[in-house]
Amino acid sequence: MPPAAATGTVARPAGRPGSTPAAGSRRRWPWRPLLAAVGGLLLLLAFPGYGLAALAPLGPAALALAVRGQRARSGAWLGLVLGLAFFVPLLSWTGVYVGPVPWLALAVAQALFVALLGAAAAATSRLPGWPLWAAALWVAAEALRGRLPFGGFPWGRLGLSQTDGPLLSLAAYGGVPLVSFAVALTGTLLAAALGALHRARRATRPRGPVLRTAALAGAAVLAVPLAGGLAWLPLPGPSLTAGGPTATVAVVQGNVPRAGLDFNAQRRAVLDNHVSRTLELAAAVEAGEQPQPDVVLWPENSSDIDPYTNADAARQIERAAEAVGVPILVGAVVEGPGRFISNTAIVWDPEDGPGRTYVKRHPVPFGEYIPHRDLFRLFSDKVDLVRRDFAAGDAVGVLDIGGVRIGDLICFEVVYDGLVHDVVRGGAGMVVVQTNNATFGFTDESEQQLAASRLRAVEFGRTVVVAATSGISAIVAPDGSLARRSELFTPALFVEDVAQRDSTTLAERLGAAPEGALAAVGVGALLVVAVPGAARRRRARRGRA
Repeated sequence: MPPAAATGTVARPAGRPGSTPAAGSRRRWPWRPLLAAVGGLLLLLAFPGYGLAALAPLGPAALALAVRGQRARSGAWLGLVLGLAFFVPLLSWTGVYVGPVPWLALAVAQALFVALLGAAAAATSRLPGWPLWAAALWVAAEALRGRLPFGGFPWGRLGLSQTDGPLLSLAAYGGVPLVSFAVALTGTLLAAALGALHRARRATRPRGPVLRTAALAGAAVLAVPLAGGLAWLPLPGPSLTAGGPTATVAVVQGNVPRAGLDFNAQRRAVLDNHVSRTLELAAAVEAGEQPQPDVVLWPENSSDIDPYTNADAARQIERAAEAVGVPILVGAVVEGPGRFISNTAIVWDPEDGPGRTYVKRHPVPFGEYIPHRDLFRLFSDKVDLVRRDFAAGDAVGVLDIGGVRIGDLICFEVVYDGLVHDVVRGGAGMVVVQTNNATFGFTDESEQQLAASRLRAVEFGRTVVVAATSGISAIVAPDGSLARRSELFTPALFVEDVAQRDSTTLAERLGAAPEGALAAVGVGALLVVAVPGAARRRRARRGRA
């Protein structure tokens, strides 16, 4: 049989040199990479800063359609395109003061994990039930990049786009991984429905089976958010005071003189700002304008002057604590151990002075310490902006302060599932996030970080209190809604009664099990394809030998 007949094409006589090609031989548009790029941009629009959460499933849908039926190598390229279209703008705040090299390096590193996802999704795209395997592979890819390299960077996970809407409720049952899975599954089912409709339109044979497939996939698309809506029914509502004994909590946002990398040069002014706001709180309490708090929360870096070694800084903090009459949780940079410094939360009592501490367990690579400094200096001298490396703490951030048992997290620690789980399992009645976002200016970083706090509130059924140096400070109710919030680079003060809860959610009890199970499903589907394929290649090599 002639080759043309074997492939179902019709042989055409060759045209004369220089003649116009026939219509059937026109080059096809590169719709797959274009679709992947559009999918990345649509996914970006779902995240804080844009806030169109309903668009999030369109990212997984676009990738699923783009890689459907492709080889793994093509899938990797398409995944990389989507990853770059998403991460380059999402992480632009990382380069606002240090230039494009660190920003683009981080974005490319994160996009490479989406390239792996694209390869795996392409490889499994011919399996029956492929929308399920593709959604599980999203969870597996997010689990991997949340751990590698240098402890990972789980920013921009699908679940963190869902600060509103029905899918947010699923955080209480399986944490961020379950929410990510629901977003991805909605998208892959949508892709399956669209693909079936496209096949039905082109089919010459009876279209009934294909249309039934499209209808079933479309119904499943609607079933996922419906399940999320029903999952809200047993969960806590927006009340800050229901569910346990209350404590009065004050949050102080002192602000900084100016945004930028010279934040540390302003450290005395920043400390003075937080002292002044606390003295104003004390005066308002004495005048009956504010209730007496049980605890006052200052943010990360509220004292970048070590109060253990600087007597003047210690006197200022002591002055504030004595005026307000209750312990203050101070975010300080402390000398030691050895050549290191430590990002430390200190419980400062008005009578006893500094007491228990929590040292940040997950310092940020390239932000708070430089791994392999000599190597990375070859790419950018910006690494030397981090003059001294921060040490990592080894104790869980559960602190008793003013009769309140809090779970303390410092800045980016709020996006690491295990760190948040540890403080809640340690008995925290509320979660506190101390953060300093001054070095990111007027960008979307603060909104993106706040989204993680909102999801954690639902995940663990706890109020989450965010104390930021320059914003956004917030009090997040157990249903993820915002009871109070500040604006960027504006002094702020909140005083609220907050219930100290001891209830447990399914997500707390299961821990990392949902992520592990979903990732295993995706990897298992990949092995179903990869193992026989490898065996066939070995047999082919032996046959040629």
